[in-house]
Amino acid sequence: MLKLTPFLILLAYGLVMYWFSAWRTKQELDTKSSPLADARLKKLTDRMAEAVGVDRVVVHIYEIEPVNGLAAPDGRIFITRGFYNKYRQGEVSAEEMASVIAHELGHVALGHTRKRMIDFSGTNAIRMALATVFNRFIPGLGVIIANFITTLLMARLSRDDEYEADAYASALLVKAGIGLEPQKSLFRKLEKLVGMGGGAPAWLLSHPKSEERIRAIEENEQRWKLSPEG
Repeated sequence: MLKLTPFLILLAYGLVMYWFSAWRTKQELDTKSSPLADARLKKLTDRMAEAVGVDRVVVHIYEIEPVNGLAAPDGRIFITRGFYNKYRQGEVSAEEMASVIAHELGHVALGHTRKRMIDFSGTNAIRMALATVFNRFIPGLGVIIANFITTLLMARLSRDDEYEADAYASALLVKAGIGLEPQKSLFRKLEKLVGMGGGAPAWLLSHPKSEERIRAIEENEQRWKLSPEG
């Protein structure tokens, strides 16, 4: 038990840091967001709500410019003002925006926001433990190596979550009668929308490459067509 004590302390520290981060995020979102009121999008979210058997899907606008959607730790769904502006300007269709909302609903339904608390806490503990070990042998470089290893681990975990949320969104979009083409077409234009370059290799990115996500969607689509239940 005594041998586990340092790791448990590090794990507890990670949990505290996560809860503090979640609290700060909630404060930020409460201050800088408001419910989305858009008739065209509401028609689509109503169809998704009916597909999953709930009264409605509530979406909020987060008043920041970067193009993004997010699922908050408390389960709320947000679209950034920058993303909504792309939609209002005609660069993103209502159906494509609905695919973003479906993706964020996937993160909530699959428990990814809760899972990230465990991932964040565990990797923080691993980072500090590795840094301690490596610093014994490579003083000054141990922290850098530990950060690199845990960054790779977190990126891999995050990419897995993105594929799962994509698959959930695909199933929901099909069930709601919206279809998969908006989801795929959004990914084709996503890098241009968010202004991403080709800098970092795929294994360092927290989100999979767009072409890989489209391929996974199409593989699911083919599998569903071949399924006896499909």
